[in-house]
Amino acid sequence: MKFATLLFCLSVAMVDQLAAQLAAPNPSGVTMGHVHLYSKDPEAQKKFWVGALDAQETKLGGMQVFKLPGVLIMVQKADARAGTEGSVINHLGLKVRDLSATLAKLESAHIPIVTHTPPQAMVLAPDDIRVELTEDTAISEPTINHHIHFYATDVDAMKNWYATTFGAIPGKRGKFEAADLPGVNLTFTPSPTAQAPTKGRALDHIGFEVRNLEAFTKKLEAAGVKFDVPYRTIPSLGLSLAFLTDPWGTYIELTEGLNKL
Repeated sequence: MKFATLLFCLSVAMVDQLAAQLAAPNPSGVTMGHVHLYSKDPEAQKKFWVGALDAQETKLGGMQVFKLPGVLIMVQKADARAGTEGSVINHLGLKVRDLSATLAKLESAHIPIVTHTPPQAMVLAPDDIRVELTEDTAISEPTINHHIHFYATDVDAMKNWYATTFGAIPGKRGKFEAADLPGVNLTFTPSPTAQAPTKGRALDHIGFEVRNLEAFTKKLEAAGVKFDVPYRTIPSLGLSLAFLTDPWGTYIELTEGLNKL
């Protein structure tokens, strides 16, 4: 291979690597993929994710997508729906390099600051989506994905389910029970009552990107997992997908192909 051709190929590979925002998969083939939001005002979501949190904007088909390291935020226009509070997913968690600067931008955009301590703040994003921001001055990007915070009646069972189903590594995050997947920490807080399912709310579902998705879904089906939407391909988008619901009401999309977005 000529040097110029080799250099071109390496350059393309580097661009592809930079463009791929999702983390490499774990041994089970799973990594964090996306969060799917229904919004009455997608432009307000853009101001939040792009204007204040420095996400990159792109599209999947006709859908708005905001890219942060570790996650894709997909926004679909829809009528007003209930926010995250009272749902099995209480909030999303992000790390920011400069919390004060980020909060200043959010205040300028009239985003409510629910709570604020020096290293951390809870804000109310458009469509009543709770987002926790934690300062980490060591990160190289302005904002990166960090955690999804679940509220459930049986934390141990939920933690074990995500470990068994997706290969998440069980552990702790501070005082919280937790399990780690590439690109995201899954955090679990006990709730005395069952929380509402996510489907049909402003945060409708979360998504995991899966290597060899068809084989993965067959393995889960053999283990007794029921799919709301069975494995299928969408050639026009270069995407394969399937949907299931966890035992506590979290609607989950499994995809293969979003890592190329």
